Amino acid sequence: MKIAVAGAGGFIGGWLALELISRGHEVVCADIKPMENWYQVHEKADNRVLDLSKFESCLVLLKDVNQVYNLAADMGGMGFIETHKAECMLSVLINTHLLMAAKELGVKRFFFASSACVYNASKQESNDVSGLKEEDAYPAMPEDGYGWEKLFSERMCRHFYEDYGLETRVARYHNIYGPRGTWDGGREKAPAALSRKVALAKATKTNEIEIWGDGEQARSFTYIDDCIEGTIKLMDSDVREPLNIGSDEMVTINQLVGMLEKIAGVHLKRKYNLNAPKGVRGRNSDNVKVKRLLGWSPAIELQEGLSHTFNWIEAQIEQNIGPVK
Repeated sequence: MKIAVAGAGGFIGGWLALELISRGHEVVCADIKPMENWYQVHEKADNRVLDLSKFESCLVLLKDVNQVYNLAADMGGMGFIETHKAECMLSVLINTHLLMAAKELGVKRFFFASSACVYNASKQESNDVSGLKEEDAYPAMPEDGYGWEKLFSERMCRHFYEDYGLETRVARYHNIYGPRGTWDGGREKAPAALSRKVALAKATKTNEIEIWGDGEQARSFTYIDDCIEGTIKLMDSDVREPLNIGSDEMVTINQLVGMLEKIAGVHLKRKYNLNAPKGVRGRNSDNVKVKRLLGWSPAIELQEGLSHTFNWIEAQIEQNIGPVK
């Protein structure tokens, strides 16, 4: 098939495009960033720099396309989404215009990358939480800004199916991480940010790490390979309702730092910044429904995925400051 990947210059989009190419599809990649800033550029893809918040750009991207995966969004980790709520909300233009273009051009299937940030905050006030079930998104009280945009865009997908027959699929991602993603600059998520901090502490022999909050916030983290497999399985399925694509292996941030220390072979003094963005207290994925409907569950345990991620980020740091010993 001819498949478009919106946000292909980003972390998940880059890996997804690579997998689709490996499966023999003709892939059109688009991102707003200059191509030199894409995390992956694939020679076998048709790569385009487009502003997909504009309807005209969406028409260009989706011409003669069978399927579209929408992973395009202005987003980042907790440090970004808590301080850029309006920018996150504006991503609704991308999904709206892609849906409109898909309808007009007769695209067969449409995938939207949603987030665990859509879930009701009242169910995430303890670090000893049970997994979030898909129905826990309602009554609605999502993450301010970013979460509301994702939840609204989910509803748009649903109504485009109901009103126009456009087959839509929605995945609620739970903290996707891995190599070839954002690891500095303020948009990175916890595994990448902490990997960078541990690698730098090791390289500079400062033996200290800053942790946002008290470190007892709990999360689950999903390795990129599992994310891509679950995403394609969902797109190819008959499931029209939103599904979790996430790990149910929950850890605290302190435990995550401990795992990274073991990988790096260091022991660091922990400095807690209680004024930094912290997000909800606890969040985990309930995978009962996705296992039943797709037969999918994560295969990569956190320790293994973190090792791959840390080693890649350490290599990036070595390019700038020399070998880490």
